[in-house]
Parts: sequence; C-alpha cells; structure tokens
Amino acid sequence: MWLFLFVLWIILNGRITLELVIFGILIATAVTLFTDRVIGYRMSTDVSILRNLPLIFMYVVYLIWQIILSALTLAGMVFRAEDPDPVIVEFHSGLMNESSNVLLANSITLTPGTITVFQEGDRFVIHCLKPEFGEGLEDSTFIRLLKKIK
Repeated sequence: MWLFLFVLWIILNGRITLELVIFGILIATAVTLFTDRVIGYRMSTDVSILRNLPLIFMYVVYLIWQIILSALTLAGMVFRAEDPDPVIVEFHSGLMNESSNVLLANSITLTPGTITVFQEGDRFVIHCLKPEFGEGLEDSTFIRLLKKIK
C-alpha cells in the first residue's frame, strides 16, 4: 500500500523533485500508519489481494456478465408484457468469511430481478421477480468463486 500511495503521489504531481519525493515519502508513510492503526489494515491484506487477483478479476467479469444477462431477461419480460411471479428464496451460502457474505449479498442485489432482503452470517433471504431467478443460488458460481478467494 505504501508503494502504491507513493507512486500515486508522484503521478498526480506530474514531476519529480527532491521536495516532492520527501513529501511523498512522509505522506505515504502517514497514510499507511493511519490505515494500520485506525482501520486495522495490514500488509498481509495487500499480499492476499495480489495473490487472489485472478480470482477477483474472474468474479468481477462474471458479475458483469450476470448483470447483462439479467437485464436482457427483464427487458424481454417488459417487451412481452409478462407478469412477474415474485418469490422469496432462503438459503445458506456456506461462506465463513463475513466480507464474502456481504459481497455475495451486494452482488445478488446488483443483478436485476433479485434483491437481498436479509443477510445474517451465511443465511440469505432473497426476493426474486421469477422463481427461476432464485434457482441454484446456494451452489452458484458466485459462491464457488468466493470460496476459492482466501
């Protein structure tokens, strides 16, 4: 994180002088110490993110793909004047990490046609506009990718 902040400082200033380098070192150090003490950020988090970068990229690409597919499905429903058949689906994700469960809940809500109504631990309550939108949520690709991310 320190290196990223320092390089960002240099890039945003657009030039390299001794004064900017010294201020960059001081500011990057201060921000890194602040995040370490106040927010609880650790260097191991950077290493974990870098190690999981390919999986994170796959997750984001899959999420975007699902958003597009769901949007097209909903647009088709609107053009065909289909009535929605809303259902409430409850399932357990099996994810032990709270941040993974929150990410899953937000991903479900971002996908058109589904809204996370309730999430506590690995228990989810999802509102779906059609019953097929809620099928297989407990064993979705989202969950499989999140289980691989450490």
